[in-house]
Amino acid sequence: MKIAVVGATGLVGSVMLKVLEEYGITDAEIIPAASAKSVGKEIKFNGKSLKVVSVEDAIAAKPDYALFSAGAGTSKTYAPLFAEAGCTVIDNSSCWRMDKNIPLVVPEINMHDVTSETKIIANPNCSTIQMVVALAPVYREYGIKRLVISTYQSVSGSGVRGIAQLKDEETAGVASAQFYPHPIHHNIIPQGGDFLSEHTLAVGGDILSEGYTGEEEKLINETRKILGNKDIRITATVTRVPVSGGHSESVNIETEKPFEIADIRALITKMDGVVVIDEPSKSEYPMPLYCEGKNEVFVGRIRRDNSAPNALNLWIVADNIRKGAATNAVQILLRLLGK
Repeated sequence: MKIAVVGATGLVGSVMLKVLEEYGITDAEIIPAASAKSVGKEIKFNGKSLKVVSVEDAIAAKPDYALFSAGAGTSKTYAPLFAEAGCTVIDNSSCWRMDKNIPLVVPEINMHDVTSETKIIANPNCSTIQMVVALAPVYREYGIKRLVISTYQSVSGSGVRGIAQLKDEETAGVASAQFYPHPIHHNIIPQGGDFLSEHTLAVGGDILSEGYTGEEEKLINETRKILGNKDIRITATVTRVPVSGGHSESVNIETEKPFEIADIRALITKMDGVVVIDEPSKSEYPMPLYCEGKNEVFVGRIRRDNSAPNALNLWIVADNIRKGAATNAVQILLRLLGK
């Protein structure tokens, strides 16, 4: 079996290689591919040195599967070429997520959307993945009418430039190359992605008013698509915080049916890939400091919202490079392999 990793030298691509090792996919031939400036570099996988090849050479090698994390432009150009060569692509970019013919997959929730004919599979946005893993059992049992989401997203979600700005500001007091519109050290920036003009949402067809960002739009569209319900009412505020790894989310949920909070806690606890940390009397709850480097989604502060009928609050934390990107892609691959 041959597996290409496109974007292998990048932040997410390098973690994809680590996760492949951790899940025991070490007997496959790994083909690391990247842009022209990285061709010829050597990377380590399972104790061996592998040379990075061009994307064109990776296609010529006819891999069985390709994990993509090289940006939407690269995916748009090359993912169809891999598919035409008989390869199944799992793409981490935003390129295919809203394509009605491409499944948007979190394997614990909707792997059934992938068929034998599927050649391109989209990996959702990091903040969406961790949230829907926690929400799925609640949705199945009680239905969801409305979500109010506030995210606290780490600089690693912006890639190496976001990480570099925070490190520069921490050490030198100023960024050598400022990526965000404001300082991030000792600050919170209430913007994720570019601000949008009023437009129609891809899933549901309702209007997103002016002043929302691209990251907020993704949360709405992708949650509806993954859960298969275009009528869930969703609003979101995305912020960037001076944390190096791990996204946090405060999610308010209004369900269709009444519930007992103990039953909600039990459902979430049983969900594959979720760890509940919820001991308020001991100040025990999920935090990015302790979730970084882990593959699970962590949930705490599970409590009823008495300001509305059938409402509750969750606090959800996960490593956005792991479960929010690389791990989710590898877990899709594992399901395709029947593991």
